[in-house]
Amino acid sequence: MAGDKIPSIYSLDRPEDLKTLLKEDRGDDCLGCKLVGGGAFLGLGAYTYFSGHSQLEQQKARILASKSMFGMRSRRMGITGISLGLAWMGLWRFFR
Repeated sequence: MAGDKIPSIYSLDRPEDLKTLLKEDRGDDCLGCKLVGGGAFLGLGAYTYFSGHSQLEQQKARILASKSMFGMRSRRMGITGISLGLAWMGLWRFFR
C-alpha cells in the first residue's frame, strides 16, 4: 500500500473510458473455455434443429387438423430461428 499512488480528485471525478474497460475485461477467457462454450452452443443449435423438425414431422397430422393460425411453415421458421440463434451464439463465443 505504501507504493500505491493516491488518485487525484480530478481523475476520480471523470468517468472511465468504456472502450478501455471493455478491452481490459475481454481477455479473461482461456482457449479451452472458448472451445467448450462455443461447442456447447453449436451443439444445442444442431440438437434443437434436428429434434425440433423431427417432432414437427411426428405431429404434422395433429397440427394440420387443429386449424391453428400457426401452421407448419411458421413453426418450422421458429425452430430454425432458435437453432440459428444458438449457433450464432456459439460462433460469437468462439471468436470473442
